[in-house]
Amino acid sequence: MKKIALGVIMLSLVLTGCKDDKKKMETDETVEKEVVKEMEKEVTESTIKKVNMELESRSGSTAKGTVTFVEDSGVVKMDAKLSGLTPGTHAIHIHEKADCSAADGTSSGGHWNPTFQPHAKWGAEGGYHKGDIGNFEADADGNGSIALKTDEWCIGCGDDKKDILGKAIIVHKGADDFTSQPSGAAGARVSCGGIIE
Repeated sequence: MKKIALGVIMLSLVLTGCKDDKKKMETDETVEKEVVKEMEKEVTESTIKKVNMELESRSGSTAKGTVTFVEDSGVVKMDAKLSGLTPGTHAIHIHEKADCSAADGTSSGGHWNPTFQPHAKWGAEGGYHKGDIGNFEADADGNGSIALKTDEWCIGCGDDKKDILGKAIIVHKGADDFTSQPSGAAGARVSCGGIIE
């Protein structure tokens, strides 16, 4: 009888221990899943980078605006919205330095051209500057916008041939002809803003 009672007690302890182990394993799995979800969330959030910037008037103009850059999964999207322009076609480029201190915007340097290509239209077969964004139209009220999406830029990645941080956006008085060297004969710099986080 003692042997049977002892056997039942032993069996109860083993079963209770197994039940506790199962609960512990389920708890460990739940914690592990939560940690993985949190890490995935952090990775997703860290891969999306965003820079909002203001464009200020230069060269006696009233042109101003905003530009937003968003990098997601290695692709940068630029959205620029401008006002105070003269109606018609205007060029917009990325220039070498985020310095808009000069009244005419020349402190921003020349077009950003880290690959030493000729000035041309974005995507031209013969090459183009990484800063050759292009032309856009300003309506009768002086408002205009332009958007561009590319994997040829990055935000803060440290690659000298792709990183747009520390550069400037320049809007010109006229249109880019896409052929004149080195800058497309687009005229005065009427608006400037630094691409700074």
